[in-house]
Amino acid sequence: MPAPTVQVSQPRIPSPVARPRGDRLPGHARGEPWALAAVLLAAYTVVSVGRYRHMATLSWDLGIFEQVVRSYARLRAPVADLKGPGFDILGDHFSPVTALLAPVYRLFPSPVTLLVAQAALFALSAVPVTRAASRLLGRRQGLALGLAYGLSWGVQRAVDFDFHEICFAVPLIAFSLEALLARRPRAALGWALPLVLVKEDLGLTLTAIALVVAWRTRGSSPRTVRYALGAAVFGVAATVLVLTVVVPAFNTSGGYDYWNKVSGAGSPFDGAGSKLRTLAWLLIPTSGLLALRSPLLLVALPTLGWRFLSGDEHYWGTDWHYSAVLMPVVFLALADALPAVRRGTRAWLRSYAAHLPAAVAAAALALTTSLPLAQLTEAEVYRTPAAVPDVERLLARIPDDATVEANIGPISRLTSRCRVFWLGDTGGVVPEYIALENIDGRYRDPVGYARDLHPLAEYAVAGEADGYVVLERRRATAGV
Repeated sequence: MPAPTVQVSQPRIPSPVARPRGDRLPGHARGEPWALAAVLLAAYTVVSVGRYRHMATLSWDLGIFEQVVRSYARLRAPVADLKGPGFDILGDHFSPVTALLAPVYRLFPSPVTLLVAQAALFALSAVPVTRAASRLLGRRQGLALGLAYGLSWGVQRAVDFDFHEICFAVPLIAFSLEALLARRPRAALGWALPLVLVKEDLGLTLTAIALVVAWRTRGSSPRTVRYALGAAVFGVAATVLVLTVVVPAFNTSGGYDYWNKVSGAGSPFDGAGSKLRTLAWLLIPTSGLLALRSPLLLVALPTLGWRFLSGDEHYWGTDWHYSAVLMPVVFLALADALPAVRRGTRAWLRSYAAHLPAAVAAAALALTTSLPLAQLTEAEVYRTPAAVPDVERLLARIPDDATVEANIGPISRLTSRCRVFWLGDTGGVVPEYIALENIDGRYRDPVGYARDLHPLAEYAVAGEADGYVVLERRRATAGV
């Protein structure tokens, strides 16, 4: 007699949800990504605008971008005097996409407009990430990955860093990869093409997306493969053209100022510890390393490449805004990899994949306790410090359209209404006012310091408040 067949029950692993055509999700799930984005928008805005209200700006970038958007709003060339008198920002970074903010800024001329717009763009990027994950993994696990993405360290660091043009790139990349995962490769290319208008290095990210599209469609749509390869060539060509022709044409030195970041680099192994830590942060808490199983992760290589080849150590770590564009790539690569892993033959790996979305969400929540959004639990972020109104009244003494030389502290309170120069870099312009943040007492003799900056002019203290000093040029001895 034949031996009886023994049936061994397999552990029940949630199967991936069948991919519907287009963008459609079950009716009850369509609004959830948008609700999550609304919550994230509120959280990002509180943190970002809170930093501004506390006059705790980290750099001059917010002032630079406000000058640029203010110029666009006035239908003028995008001049950023903080980079030098009359400096056209297209000679620094090629980011014409910031002109899209001009109509809103014209209605609400304030640096807060830029901060809220950035918060909205980052929050918007959570919609395609959540939708794509929900289609592939199911509603609950999709929401878990969407939440983990919204709380990811890369996005939080960018929210906390004033304003930067990459806030446009993050949703573009997210929508592009969502379309690719929804089997709409031409839409994926369409979302990726505008990346060349966001920043000069993102043309290579377009190329990477296009190559992944070509690989994914190689056996199903020869025409799409041709489109994708054309987009890949366009991305490289656009990058070369911008770096060698466009930016130098607007730059006063006739070159691209950031070449020295690479030409001055030493060995790629310099800062290896910092680079490895960044890779660990990029892959472990965000995807449990399973993002490595998806070709979508190749889209991160151009950004990681220029950062790690640079000789500037600021690019190697996890601070600032540099990793924000990598976050949608990693999370969507994880969403792409999980269904195949769950169908695999290794029981331990299937179980790991089944629980990973919840684990990633839990890790994001835990890490948030030491990241910028932790401020939401602190009362101070909702209050204006007592010293700030006094400083604002002091800076309000400077009349509109005046020329002002300033350091970081006063900049973002002045760029919406004055012509502001960076301290010590006025290009021969003798400003009417000098505004100094002097909380640490660095400028022991502000009048003497002003004399050192402009020997042919005479300045007097016009007012002081809580560590801030405003000096006014005396008209009788005014320089040119």
